Amino acid sequence: MAEYETVQKGSLKIKGVGSISASKKKKKKDKEKKRLENQAMATSADEETTKKTYVDKRTPAQLAFDKIQEKRQIERILNKASKTHKRRVEEFNRHLDTLTEHYDIPKVSWTK
Repeated sequence: MAEYETVQKGSLKIKGVGSISASKKKKKKDKEKKRLENQAMATSADEETTKKTYVDKRTPAQLAFDKIQEKRQIERILNKASKTHKRRVEEFNRHLDTLTEHYDIPKVSWTK
């Protein structure tokens, strides 16, 4: 029984709950957000305006990616808008005619 004397009795304690949570660490995001706000306030104080300015945090690569995505999306929309439904159905039927019979759905019936 001597082995069980060191066992903790009572309910389990969850991390971050209790006196430890009072001395919570500040996250890096909070510091960065405050820095950006201070920067925005400093520029607005210089201009003597009370408007908040938007600070774009995206990198040049992200900006270029977004531009290309938007361009491609516009091209797709124009491509789809250029064809009528009838024309799309005709092209689809032509595509199905070019496929081999291997892709045909076999008739499945247990009665025959």
